Parts: sequence; C-alpha cells; structure tokens
Amino acid sequence: MRKSQTAASPNIRALTETALLVAVAFILSFFRYGFAYGGSVTPASMLPILMIGMRRGPVWGLGGALVYSGLQMLQGFQAPPAASVLNFALVILLDYVGAFTVLGAAGFFSKKKNGILYAVPLCLTLRFLCHFTSGIIIWGQFAWEGFPVWLYSFCYNGIYMGIELILCMAAALGILKKSGDIFSRQG
Repeated sequence: MRKSQTAASPNIRALTETALLVAVAFILSFFRYGFAYGGSVTPASMLPILMIGMRRGPVWGLGGALVYSGLQMLQGFQAPPAASVLNFALVILLDYVGAFTVLGAAGFFSKKKNGILYAVPLCLTLRFLCHFTSGIIIWGQFAWEGFPVWLYSFCYNGIYMGIELILCMAAALGILKKSGDIFSRQG
C-alpha cells in the first residue's frame, strides 16, 4: 500500500499545482480592460499558465493551457459575425483553443535556466498569431475604413497582445528578481 501512495504522489502534486495555477489565471482574467470584439488586457493572467509548463514540462503545460482555453471560452465567447458553421468552428479553434493552448509551449523551456524569459515572448507571439489569423479570416469585416484587413488585424491584436506581453514579462522579471527561479522544473 505504501508503494502505490508514493507512486501517485507526484501526479497528485502536479495535478493540484496545475489546478491552482489555472484557477489563479482565471481569477486574474476577470480583471480586464476589454476591447470591442473580445480583445482584452489583464494583469498578467497568462503567467500562471506559462508557469505550469515551466514547472511541469510540456505535457502538463499543454494540458493545463487546454483547460484554461475552455474556461476562457466560457468567460467571454464572441459569436462570429458570419452565420456559418465554419466561422463558428474557426473562432473556437483560433481565438480560444489554439490561442490559449499555445501558452503550454512554455514547457519546452522548462529545463533552461530562466526559461520563462524565453517562454513569455514566444508563447505570447504564438497566441498573437492565432488571433491575427482569426482577425483576417473571420473578423475582417470590422477592419477600419481604408485599412487592409491584415493591417487591421495586426494593429488590433497587436495593441492588446503587446501590452499583455509587457505585463507578463515585467511580472516574470519581478518574480525572478524577488523569489529566484520559482519557474524551474519541479518534476
């Protein structure tokens, strides 16, 4: 009996930590400055999701980020402007599942010293690319007059994602300076 408890302990610890970090990220995401059509700036709400991957590796990171994508969809789903099944599916895939699950890619930097400093810009750039693509394919009808659709999507998504990147990087740097590398891999 003792041996099975020891074997399950690391998974229970990882699951508990992942659930807590997803919960912290979700709570932080309620403190937002929202833009029209769904973009928003939060107080580094993505950092706890990045932290899952950094502390537990890519499998846990991608799994936790996928759960978080579902919570984000429940929190702020925006129906696509065109009433087609394809646009509906693309909004779900690009603006929620893809955009938030890529945050779990931070796990690929989990063995690198101060890997969070690489993970933040990479993962947030991947998230931006999901929203940018969605902006071109689905939300382009809202492009500002005289702007090409790609430039509209780049500017619209770049504004809030750029601010998110700065906030997450500042928070990560502050945590590293104050607490050391709590982002490092735990198991």
